[in-house]
Amino acid sequence: MDNILLPIQLAWKSLFLHKGRTFLTVLGIIIGISAVIIVMSAGESIKALVLGEFESFGSDYIQIEVKVPTAKKNSAANAGGIAQGIQITTLKNKDAEDIGKLDSIKEAGGGVMGQSVVSYGNENKVVNYMGSSSSILNIMGIDVAIGQSYTNEDDDQLAKVVVLGSKVAEELFGNIDPIGKNVKLGKTSFRVVGIAKEKGQSLGFNYDEMVYVPLQTSQKLLLGIDYLMFITTKVTNPDNMEATAVEIEDLLRQNHDITNADDDFAVTTATEALDMINTIFGGMTLLLVAIAGISLLVGGVGIMNIMYVSVTERTFEIGLRKSLGAKKKQILWQFLWEAIVVTLFGGMIGIVVGVIMTFLISLIASQIGFAWEFILPPQAIIIAFVFSTVVGLIFGYYPASRAAVMDPIVAIRYEK
Repeated sequence: MDNILLPIQLAWKSLFLHKGRTFLTVLGIIIGISAVIIVMSAGESIKALVLGEFESFGSDYIQIEVKVPTAKKNSAANAGGIAQGIQITTLKNKDAEDIGKLDSIKEAGGGVMGQSVVSYGNENKVVNYMGSSSSILNIMGIDVAIGQSYTNEDDDQLAKVVVLGSKVAEELFGNIDPIGKNVKLGKTSFRVVGIAKEKGQSLGFNYDEMVYVPLQTSQKLLLGIDYLMFITTKVTNPDNMEATAVEIEDLLRQNHDITNADDDFAVTTATEALDMINTIFGGMTLLLVAIAGISLLVGGVGIMNIMYVSVTERTFEIGLRKSLGAKKKQILWQFLWEAIVVTLFGGMIGIVVGVIMTFLISLIASQIGFAWEFILPPQAIIIAFVFSTVVGLIFGYYPASRAAVMDPIVAIRYEK
């Protein structure tokens, strides 16, 4: 045990003889390790936030959105056009109705999105509005706090009625009861029939700042279109999600008279969406950790340079120890331990700094209004220690090996 601890003790004493130099050497490691901790912890927190919002919709839904067919993408590219600029108009109200009739579907509804100015008296606000069937409001969990929601009859009759998000109602009306009042959405007048419950932000949407309009009303009176932008469904049995998705695909291909090679729609299950999110965040975390690792490499170069200086300054000591019988291996490990102790010491400080910074980030984010959890992944600590040790070994080896192969006679003369 003494043989193992002695080089570590010697390394520790040597480092504390040069506190200023040791601090500068450790600084790069502290920055690198704390960056790794912050990136991994923040990545897990953001991932948990997104997944939490995503799972609030439940695991029993399937989303259908329009997609540019491969043939149209290629023709647009050949013509010098931009495929993303192609408007797909083949997803129809009938598609949503037919999907809703499937035994495997509990509920289905189509929707469109738009942006306009909503106004009441002298108050006005730019808002996103969603034209949707009453089914989509149920599926998305958009409940009415005051008044009532619009009905299927309102949709069929192109009724000019709206449900306002809670913040929209507050900004337009203040303390006035908005139910029954008329607002303008663009140039069209609508009667307010309900105020939605507060729902907050989710997946990039602030539901409290949206206006909800019957589907056909928004299609014909606001947008002047006869197609859907998306269809949202809830399945009867989540265990048969994949089979239900295939059933929907077959139905839409039949309705659109196309083959699977010409799909103008994309069907995404809740499971697939979650897998996609996990994959994206996994890749982002790896990329950010790699970027943070660059500062570790810079710190490693600093360690190598300082170790070179240390070896040069202690040439006489090295020569004396070797002349007294110290073996190459003992000299090598003495200086290697110095490099490892420096990096581990910096790594521990970096972990503490990283944890404190991550906690402060989560505290600030929660104060702003995000449902941000403080998450410290165990693998972040493990990676920090492994990185610290590896950096010490790699960047400390060459100076240590140089010390180990010194000729003791030349080394003693060097100091003299």
